[in-house]
Amino acid sequence: MFSSDELSSLRWDPVRGSVEIIDQTLLPHTLRRCHLDTLSDFCHAISTMQVRGAPLIGIAAAFGLARALSEDGSSKNLESARSRLLGTRPTGANLRWALDAICAAVGDLEPDRRGEAALARAIAMRSEDIAQCARIGEHGLTLLRRIEFGERLNIMTHCNAGWLATIQWGTALAPVYKAVAAGIPVHVWVSETRPRNQGMNLTAWELQRAGVPFTIVADNSCGQLMRAGLVDCVLVGSDRTATNGDVCNKIGTYLKALSARDNGVPFYVALPESTIDWNCPAGEAIPIEERDPAEVLTIAGVDAAGEACEVNLAAAGSPALNPAFDVTPGRLVDALVTEYGVYEATPAGLSELRASVYGRR
Repeated sequence: MFSSDELSSLRWDPVRGSVEIIDQTLLPHTLRRCHLDTLSDFCHAISTMQVRGAPLIGIAAAFGLARALSEDGSSKNLESARSRLLGTRPTGANLRWALDAICAAVGDLEPDRRGEAALARAIAMRSEDIAQCARIGEHGLTLLRRIEFGERLNIMTHCNAGWLATIQWGTALAPVYKAVAAGIPVHVWVSETRPRNQGMNLTAWELQRAGVPFTIVADNSCGQLMRAGLVDCVLVGSDRTATNGDVCNKIGTYLKALSARDNGVPFYVALPESTIDWNCPAGEAIPIEERDPAEVLTIAGVDAAGEACEVNLAAAGSPALNPAFDVTPGRLVDALVTEYGVYEATPAGLSELRASVYGRR
Protein backbone atom coordinates (compact mmCIF):
# COMPACT_ATOMS: atom_id res chain seq x y z
CA MET A 1 0.00 0.00 0.00
CA PHE A 2 2.92 2.34 0.70
CA SER A 3 5.53 1.11 -1.73
CA SER A 4 6.38 4.55 -3.14
CA ASP A 5 6.67 8.18 -2.14
CA GLU A 6 3.28 8.98 -3.66
CA LEU A 7 1.63 8.54 -0.26
CA SER A 8 4.17 10.49 1.73
CA SER A 9 3.69 13.65 3.76
CA LEU A 10 7.30 14.88 3.45
CA ARG A 11 9.86 14.22 0.73
CA TRP A 12 13.46 15.30 0.31
CA ASP A 13 14.12 16.81 -3.10
CA PRO A 14 17.87 16.27 -3.74
CA VAL A 15 17.77 18.17 -7.03
CA ARG A 16 16.38 21.34 -5.52
CA GLY A 17 17.97 20.67 -2.17
CA SER A 18 14.82 21.32 -0.19
CA VAL A 19 11.94 19.58 1.57
CA GLU A 20 8.59 19.09 -0.15
CA ILE A 21 5.47 18.82 2.01
CA ILE A 22 1.72 18.56 1.57
CA ASP A 23 0.05 21.74 2.79
CA GLN A 24 -2.43 20.05 5.12
CA THR A 25 -4.32 23.27 5.82
CA LEU A 26 -5.78 23.01 2.29
CA LEU A 27 -7.07 19.44 2.60
CA PRO A 28 -9.45 17.84 1.80
CA HIS A 29 -10.44 20.18 -0.99
CA THR A 30 -7.00 20.96 -2.46
CA LEU A 31 -3.93 18.74 -2.64
CA ARG A 32 -0.94 21.03 -2.97
CA ARG A 33 2.69 20.29 -2.33
CA CYS A 34 5.07 23.10 -1.48
CA HIS A 35 8.78 23.46 -0.76
CA LEU A 36 10.38 24.56 2.50
CA ASP A 37 13.60 26.38 1.67
CA THR A 38 14.46 28.40 4.79
CA LEU A 39 14.35 28.02 8.56
CA SER A 40 11.45 30.49 8.61
CA ASP A 41 9.57 28.29 6.14
CA PHE A 42 9.91 25.31 8.49
CA CYS A 43 8.84 27.29 11.56
CA HIS A 44 5.83 28.67 9.73
CA ALA A 45 4.82 25.25 8.38
CA ILE A 46 4.89 23.71 11.86
CA SER A 47 3.21 26.55 13.75
CA THR A 48 0.40 26.99 11.19
CA MET A 49 -0.12 23.22 10.93
CA GLN A 50 0.81 22.89 7.27
CA VAL A 51 2.61 19.91 8.77
CA ARG A 52 1.21 18.38 11.95
CA GLY A 53 1.22 15.14 13.89
CA ALA A 54 3.95 14.55 16.46
CA PRO A 55 6.22 12.28 14.34
CA LEU A 56 5.97 14.49 11.25
CA ILE A 57 6.59 17.66 13.26
CA GLY A 58 9.77 16.11 14.64
CA ILE A 59 11.13 15.09 11.26
CA ALA A 60 10.21 18.41 9.67
CA ALA A 61 12.05 20.19 12.48
CA ALA A 62 15.09 17.98 11.93
CA PHE A 63 15.22 19.02 8.29
CA GLY A 64 14.67 22.63 9.32
CA LEU A 65 17.64 22.54 11.67
CA ALA A 66 19.73 20.90 8.95
CA ARG A 67 18.79 23.73 6.59
CA ALA A 68 19.85 26.34 9.13
CA LEU A 69 23.19 24.60 9.71
CA SER A 70 23.84 24.35 5.98
CA GLU A 71 23.91 28.15 5.92
CA ASP A 72 25.73 28.71 9.21
CA GLY A 73 27.16 25.82 11.20
CA SER A 74 28.28 27.88 14.18
CA SER A 75 27.27 26.84 17.68
CA LYS A 76 25.46 30.15 18.11
CA ASN A 77 23.29 29.51 15.05
CA LEU A 78 22.73 25.91 16.12
CA GLU A 79 21.26 27.03 19.43
CA SER A 80 19.31 29.90 17.88
CA ALA A 81 17.72 27.72 15.20
CA ARG A 82 16.97 24.97 17.70
CA SER A 83 15.21 27.47 19.99
CA ARG A 84 13.11 28.85 17.14
CA LEU A 85 11.96 25.42 16.07
CA LEU A 86 11.37 24.25 19.63
CA GLY A 87 9.04 27.19 20.23
CA THR A 88 6.70 26.40 17.35
CA ARG A 89 4.50 23.87 19.19
CA PRO A 90 4.94 22.92 22.86
CA THR A 91 2.98 19.70 23.43
CA GLY A 92 4.36 16.95 21.20
CA ALA A 93 7.43 15.11 22.46
CA ASN A 94 8.88 14.32 19.04
CA LEU A 95 9.85 17.92 18.34
CA ARG A 96 12.43 18.08 21.14
CA TRP A 97 13.45 14.46 20.52
CA ALA A 98 14.27 15.14 16.87
CA LEU A 99 16.12 18.38 17.56
CA ASP A 100 18.15 16.67 20.29
CA ALA A 101 19.02 13.88 17.83
CA ILE A 102 20.36 16.38 15.31
CA CYS A 103 22.32 18.24 17.97
CA ALA A 104 23.87 14.97 19.14
CA ALA A 105 24.86 14.10 15.58
CA VAL A 106 26.66 17.39 14.93
CA GLY A 107 27.81 18.59 18.34
CA ASP A 108 31.39 17.33 18.05
CA LEU A 109 31.87 18.34 14.43
CA GLU A 110 33.53 21.40 12.98
CA PRO A 111 30.98 24.07 11.96
CA ASP A 112 31.53 23.58 8.23
CA ARG A 113 30.65 19.88 8.50
CA ARG A 114 27.48 20.24 10.55
CA GLY A 115 25.04 20.99 7.75
CA GLU A 116 25.88 17.86 5.76
CA ALA A 117 25.83 15.64 8.86
CA ALA A 118 22.51 17.10 10.03
CA LEU A 119 20.92 16.49 6.65
CA ALA A 120 22.15 12.88 6.60
CA ARG A 121 20.65 12.31 10.05
CA ALA A 122 17.34 13.91 9.05
CA ILE A 123 17.10 11.72 5.94
CA ALA A 124 17.83 8.66 8.07
CA MET A 125 15.15 9.66 10.58
CA ARG A 126 12.65 9.90 7.75
CA SER A 127 13.45 6.35 6.63
CA GLU A 128 13.38 5.09 10.22
CA ASP A 129 9.91 6.57 10.73
CA ILE A 130 8.53 4.61 7.78
CA ALA A 131 9.90 1.35 9.15
CA GLN A 132 8.75 2.11 12.70
CA CYS A 133 5.20 2.88 11.62
CA ALA A 134 5.04 -0.30 9.55
CA ARG A 135 6.01 -2.26 12.67
CA ILE A 136 3.40 -0.41 14.73
CA GLY A 137 0.89 -1.54 12.14
CA GLU A 138 1.94 -5.17 12.46
CA HIS A 139 1.77 -5.14 16.25
CA GLY A 140 -1.58 -3.39 16.16
CA LEU A 141 -2.87 -5.96 13.71
CA THR A 142 -2.23 -8.70 16.28
CA LEU A 143 -4.60 -6.90 18.65
CA LEU A 144 -7.25 -6.39 15.99
CA ARG A 145 -7.16 -10.10 15.11
CA ARG A 146 -8.17 -10.93 18.69
CA ILE A 147 -11.36 -8.87 18.59
CA GLU A 148 -14.62 -10.69 17.97
CA PHE A 149 -16.82 -8.81 15.53
CA GLY A 150 -19.83 -9.30 13.28
CA GLU A 151 -19.90 -8.60 9.57
CA ARG A 152 -17.20 -5.95 9.89
CA LEU A 153 -14.65 -4.72 12.40
CA ASN A 154 -15.79 -1.26 13.52
CA ILE A 155 -12.83 0.86 14.62
CA MET A 156 -13.27 4.37 15.99
CA THR A 157 -10.46 6.88 15.72
CA HIS A 158 -9.97 10.52 16.65
CA CYS A 159 -7.99 13.29 14.95
CA ASN A 160 -5.49 12.11 12.32
CA ALA A 161 -2.79 9.58 13.07
CA GLY A 162 -2.28 8.28 9.56
CA TRP A 163 0.44 8.87 6.99
CA LEU A 164 -0.31 12.58 6.97
CA ALA A 165 0.85 12.70 10.60
CA THR A 166 4.00 10.66 9.97
CA ILE A 167 5.87 9.95 6.73
CA GLN A 168 4.02 6.82 5.61
CA TRP A 169 1.60 4.33 7.21
CA GLY A 170 0.86 6.40 10.31
CA THR A 171 0.46 5.25 13.90
CA ALA A 172 -3.21 4.63 14.75
CA LEU A 173 -4.13 4.10 11.11
CA ALA A 174 -1.22 1.75 10.39
CA PRO A 175 -3.04 -1.25 11.96
CA VAL A 176 -6.12 -0.30 9.93
CA TYR A 177 -4.17 -0.36 6.67
CA LYS A 178 -2.49 -3.63 7.68
CA ALA A 179 -5.87 -5.14 8.55
CA VAL A 180 -7.31 -4.18 5.17
CA ALA A 181 -4.27 -5.68 3.43
CA ALA A 182 -4.83 -8.87 5.45
CA GLY A 183 -8.41 -9.16 4.17
CA ILE A 184 -10.18 -8.15 7.37
CA PRO A 185 -13.46 -6.30 6.65
CA VAL A 186 -12.80 -2.96 8.37
CA HIS A 187 -15.03 0.06 8.82
CA VAL A 188 -13.77 3.21 10.54
CA TRP A 189 -15.86 5.66 12.54
CA VAL A 190 -14.11 9.01 11.91
CA SER A 191 -14.95 11.63 14.52
CA GLU A 192 -14.81 15.13 13.07
CA THR A 193 -12.33 16.41 15.71
CA ARG A 194 -13.45 19.96 16.29
CA PRO A 195 -12.29 22.65 16.14
CA ARG A 196 -9.81 22.04 13.29
CA ASN A 197 -11.64 18.95 12.01
CA GLN A 198 -8.54 16.84 11.41
CA GLY A 199 -10.67 13.71 11.46
CA MET A 200 -13.10 14.93 8.83
CA ASN A 201 -10.54 16.80 6.74
CA LEU A 202 -7.53 14.50 6.94
CA THR A 203 -8.38 11.00 8.21
CA ALA A 204 -11.46 10.68 6.02
CA TRP A 205 -9.45 11.96 3.04
CA GLU A 206 -6.75 9.35 3.67
CA LEU A 207 -9.21 6.48 4.07
CA GLN A 208 -11.17 7.48 0.99
CA ARG A 209 -8.02 7.50 -1.15
CA ALA A 210 -7.06 4.09 0.25
CA GLY A 211 -10.49 2.59 -0.38
CA VAL A 212 -11.15 1.90 3.32
CA PRO A 213 -14.85 2.11 4.29
CA PHE A 214 -15.51 4.91 6.78
CA THR A 215 -18.24 7.14 8.18
CA ILE A 216 -17.74 10.67 9.49
CA VAL A 217 -19.57 11.34 12.75
CA ALA A 218 -19.91 14.34 15.04
CA ASP A 219 -17.62 14.20 18.07
CA ASN A 220 -20.58 14.23 20.46
CA SER A 221 -22.13 11.16 18.83
CA CYS A 222 -19.27 8.81 19.68
CA GLY A 223 -20.50 7.84 23.14
CA GLN A 224 -23.88 6.88 21.73
CA LEU A 225 -22.26 4.76 19.04
CA MET A 226 -20.33 2.85 21.71
CA ARG A 227 -23.41 2.47 23.88
CA ALA A 228 -25.32 1.08 20.91
CA GLY A 229 -22.67 -1.60 20.39
CA LEU A 230 -21.49 -0.19 17.07
CA VAL A 231 -17.82 0.17 18.03
CA ASP A 232 -15.47 -2.79 18.47
CA CYS A 233 -12.42 -0.79 19.54
CA VAL A 234 -11.04 2.75 19.70
CA LEU A 235 -7.61 3.35 18.20
CA VAL A 236 -5.88 6.72 18.55
CA GLY A 237 -2.39 8.22 18.44
CA SER A 238 -0.38 10.19 20.98
CA ASP A 239 1.56 13.43 20.93
CA ARG A 240 3.30 12.81 24.24
CA THR A 241 3.14 9.88 26.66
CA ALA A 242 4.28 10.06 30.29
CA THR A 243 6.24 7.32 32.05
CA ASN A 244 3.20 6.33 34.12
CA GLY A 245 1.19 5.57 30.95
CA ASP A 246 -0.81 8.80 30.74
CA VAL A 247 -1.37 9.79 27.11
CA CYS A 248 -1.71 13.27 25.66
CA ASN A 249 -3.58 13.44 22.37
CA LYS A 250 -5.91 15.75 20.46
CA ILE A 251 -8.62 17.38 22.54
CA GLY A 252 -11.62 15.05 22.85
CA THR A 253 -9.60 11.86 23.24
CA TYR A 254 -10.21 11.74 27.01
CA LEU A 255 -13.98 11.73 26.52
CA LYS A 256 -13.74 8.81 24.11
CA ALA A 257 -11.61 6.89 26.60
CA LEU A 258 -14.19 7.45 29.34
CA SER A 259 -17.01 6.27 27.11
CA ALA A 260 -15.01 3.27 25.94
CA ARG A 261 -14.32 2.18 29.52
CA ASP A 262 -17.98 2.59 30.49
CA ASN A 263 -19.10 0.46 27.56
CA GLY A 264 -16.40 -2.21 27.66
CA VAL A 265 -14.82 -1.11 24.38
CA PRO A 266 -11.02 -1.65 24.10
CA PHE A 267 -9.11 1.64 23.92
CA TYR A 268 -5.71 1.37 22.23
CA VAL A 269 -3.03 4.02 21.69
CA ALA A 270 -0.49 3.64 18.89
CA LEU A 271 2.78 5.55 19.09
CA PRO A 272 6.48 5.37 18.28
CA GLU A 273 8.88 5.22 21.22
CA SER A 274 10.08 8.72 20.31
CA THR A 275 6.70 10.06 21.46
CA ILE A 276 7.38 8.93 25.04
CA ASP A 277 8.79 11.65 27.26
CA TRP A 278 11.05 9.68 29.60
CA ASN A 279 11.46 12.78 31.79
CA CYS A 280 7.72 13.26 32.27
CA PRO A 281 6.36 11.35 35.29
CA ALA A 282 2.65 11.94 34.69
CA GLY A 283 0.16 13.68 32.44
CA GLU A 284 -0.15 16.65 34.74
CA ALA A 285 3.36 17.70 33.73
CA ILE A 286 2.57 17.83 29.99
CA PRO A 287 2.18 21.38 28.63
CA ILE A 288 -1.15 21.81 26.86
CA GLU A 289 -0.98 24.06 23.81
CA GLU A 290 -3.70 26.72 23.65
CA ARG A 291 -4.37 27.87 20.13
CA ASP A 292 -6.14 30.88 18.65
CA PRO A 293 -9.79 31.12 19.84
CA ALA A 294 -10.70 31.95 16.24
CA GLU A 295 -10.34 28.24 15.44
CA VAL A 296 -13.39 27.63 17.67
CA LEU A 297 -15.37 30.65 16.50
CA THR A 298 -14.96 30.09 12.74
CA ILE A 299 -14.86 27.23 10.29
CA ALA A 300 -13.14 26.93 6.92
CA GLY A 301 -14.39 25.14 3.84
CA VAL A 302 -15.49 25.73 0.26
CA ASP A 303 -18.69 27.35 -0.93
CA ALA A 304 -21.12 26.09 -3.58
CA ALA A 305 -18.85 27.49 -6.28
CA GLY A 306 -15.87 25.58 -4.91
CA GLU A 307 -14.18 28.70 -3.57
CA ALA A 308 -12.34 28.55 -0.25
CA CYS A 309 -14.03 30.59 2.47
CA GLU A 310 -14.19 31.03 6.23
CA VAL A 311 -17.49 31.37 8.08
CA ASN A 312 -18.12 32.94 11.47
CA LEU A 313 -20.03 30.58 13.77
CA ALA A 314 -20.53 32.66 16.90
CA ALA A 315 -21.89 36.11 17.55
CA ALA A 316 -19.36 38.89 17.11
CA GLY A 317 -17.33 39.47 20.25
CA SER A 318 -17.97 36.02 21.74
CA PRO A 319 -15.06 34.72 23.87
CA ALA A 320 -13.66 31.23 23.35
CA LEU A 321 -11.02 28.92 24.82
CA ASN A 322 -9.09 26.55 22.59
CA PRO A 323 -6.96 23.90 24.33
CA ALA A 324 -5.54 21.75 21.55
CA PHE A 325 -4.89 18.57 23.59
CA ASP A 326 -6.10 16.65 26.62
CA VAL A 327 -4.63 13.91 28.79
CA THR A 328 -6.08 10.42 29.06
CA PRO A 329 -5.03 8.60 32.27
CA GLY A 330 -3.18 5.37 31.70
CA ARG A 331 -5.85 3.49 33.66
CA LEU A 332 -8.23 4.08 30.75
CA VAL A 333 -5.79 2.77 28.12
CA ASP A 334 -5.97 -0.96 27.39
CA ALA A 335 -2.65 -1.12 25.53
CA LEU A 336 0.14 0.96 24.06
CA VAL A 337 1.08 -0.22 20.56
CA THR A 338 4.68 0.65 19.65
CA GLU A 339 7.25 -0.41 17.08
CA TYR A 340 8.72 -2.67 19.79
CA GLY A 341 5.48 -4.45 20.62
CA VAL A 342 2.41 -4.04 22.81
CA TYR A 343 2.77 -2.79 26.38
CA GLU A 344 0.57 -1.91 29.33
CA ALA A 345 -0.03 1.78 29.95
CA THR A 346 1.43 1.54 33.45
CA PRO A 347 4.76 2.44 35.08
CA ALA A 348 5.71 -1.24 34.87
CA GLY A 349 4.72 -1.42 31.21
CA LEU A 350 6.72 1.69 30.35
CA SER A 351 9.70 0.37 32.29
CA GLU A 352 9.52 -2.86 30.32
CA LEU A 353 9.44 -0.91 27.07
CA ARG A 354 12.37 1.26 28.10
CA ALA A 355 14.41 -1.81 29.03
CA SER A 356 13.69 -3.39 25.66
CA VAL A 357 14.87 -0.23 23.90
CA TYR A 358 17.78 0.95 26.03
CA GLY A 359 18.63 -2.10 28.11
CA ARG A 360 18.39 -2.50 31.86
CA ARG A 361 19.58 0.58 33.74
